[in-house]
Amino acid sequence: MQGTPPEALAVLACWFDPDHHAKWYESDPAFDALIDAQFARQLEEAASGKLDDWAATPSGWLALLIVLDQFSRNLYREDPRAWAQDLSAQRLATWGIAEGFDRQLPPIQRVFAYMPLEHAEDRELQQRAVALFGALCNDVPADERDRYAGYLDYARRHEAVIARFGRFPHRNAALGRINTPEETTYLAEPGAGF
Repeated sequence: MQGTPPEALAVLACWFDPDHHAKWYESDPAFDALIDAQFARQLEEAASGKLDDWAATPSGWLALLIVLDQFSRNLYREDPRAWAQDLSAQRLATWGIAEGFDRQLPPIQRVFAYMPLEHAEDRELQQRAVALFGALCNDVPADERDRYAGYLDYARRHEAVIARFGRFPHRNAALGRINTPEETTYLAEPGAGF
């Protein structure tokens, strides 16, 4: 983590705090308020490119990905701004993976290096996400494999939705997109959406 800016390290410390793990995949107003209070400025600066220098180190690159891909979702739930940084995060993730930055991170941090690809409304990026999560699952010790198999399963479920619809139907209402009849049927199913 040498050379990583202190603000980037603060992002990682907050996100990977063991008390916060349970809040990663649920709507928690208190956690969202914490992210807002501590990191709203960083999201604004990251969106305008002012934090691009964070990507000079693997840990800084990951912190920037978390700000763009995760914090935007915490701060703007069910609002188009939740997905406004997705393309930037996907380009950044793809670049860092090509540089081998992901392989320099602990397994749980690699999950969030690959998450921007899982969030993509793009078939090729979805396929790449599944391959990366599969490799991650194979890389972890056997006693941790079940946890990472869960991440792989989730990536496959995202890929299946994009293969079927070409987009995530659960985003349609917030983005002003009209559901197709098939999407309406899908969204009515228990557990549909992410």
